[in-house]
Amino acid sequence: MSASSTTGASPGTYTVDVTALAQAQSLVSAGQAKEDAAIGTGTIHIDFGTISGGTVDTDSSSATYGKYTGATFAAKDGSTGVDINIDSSHDSLEGIRDAINSANAGVTATILNDGSGSPYRLVLTANDTGATNSMRISATSSDGGNALAGLVANDPAGTQNLEQTVAARDATLSVNNIAIQSASNQVSAIQGLTMSLSQTGISVVSVQHDTAAIESGVQAFVTAYNSLQSTETSLSAFDPTAAQGQQASPLTGDGVLRNIQTQIREALDTPQAGGKDALTVLSQVGVAFQTDGTLSLDTDKLSTAMTSNMAGVAALFSNSDGKTGFGNAIGNLVSAMTGTNGALTSATDGINRTLKDLSAQYDSTQTMVNATIDNYRQQFTQLDMIMSQMKNTSSYLTQQLGSMSASG
Repeated sequence: MSASSTTGASPGTYTVDVTALAQAQSLVSAGQAKEDAAIGTGTIHIDFGTISGGTVDTDSSSATYGKYTGATFAAKDGSTGVDINIDSSHDSLEGIRDAINSANAGVTATILNDGSGSPYRLVLTANDTGATNSMRISATSSDGGNALAGLVANDPAGTQNLEQTVAARDATLSVNNIAIQSASNQVSAIQGLTMSLSQTGISVVSVQHDTAAIESGVQAFVTAYNSLQSTETSLSAFDPTAAQGQQASPLTGDGVLRNIQTQIREALDTPQAGGKDALTVLSQVGVAFQTDGTLSLDTDKLSTAMTSNMAGVAALFSNSDGKTGFGNAIGNLVSAMTGTNGALTSATDGINRTLKDLSAQYDSTQTMVNATIDNYRQQFTQLDMIMSQMKNTSSYLTQQLGSMSASG
């Protein structure tokens, strides 16, 4: 057997003695000469329930092998069974198999070739294990014949045309000498622990706290905080030795960042509520602030705390109320900061508004510059025209004056 646990499992050692595994019932039909030969049409009805009393012939050489004598069948409470239609396109052994499998009736049908003169046999196996999942099968004909019922009808308390090769059975076991019965080989008799049975025999199951996973989780908590601290330091740093205009970082002196740093530090410094023997501060599990503002983890101290008070360690970081515990406190704080009205959201919205305003100002200024350039261009064009006219006038005057001088 193997076992897996959940959060609710309690540490302990359990001796498990498996005396029987749960089984799903399996029934097999009489042999048919061909897989695709027509048998008959009609409706197959399957009920699930419990077979009680009587005996079953387990001698494979007997003519009544796999048949019950003196037994009764009780269907599951509230169950009405499943009807499977066998039409003319499904009236062969292959078609019946396909119709059953398509019906999702809780039964899987296959065809077995036993190598005899009529080798093809329909095998019906319940999908679920357990004594309450035995099958009772009836069939009604729609073609006036009785071949469909003759193939699959099987009532443990009446006519049985199928052989039972595997009986439906519950798993039986004991845990620390306490008898347990289960319809499945997945047994959850011990709170928070699921046992997967694979064979009979005695096994010892030991349940212990996964301290390595807890230590890894606490270390991840410390690492995440230190990563945040490193990012905040980088974004707010000021280097007086840098060139003028390059000394400040993007968020140097930013009030929102300082507020975030202060709130997170206060949340980690605030003792958690707790009763007697409860752990209330991080230093009790080896998590402490360093002089540079980062966190460190003393794994030896954490290990000691887990050994002496595992419940207290768990409650220190998280409680089911969703409020207490440092994990919940930081989670709620981050949600508030990043929520609709949170500090980060408001700051981001403010920056976006400023960028939008600057973009509008840029567009307005660009429009004004373009208009000024156009105005200057027009004025210079007019000036150029005037200069050209003055040049022409000057040339004319020079020419006239020259003529007058020559004639005098």
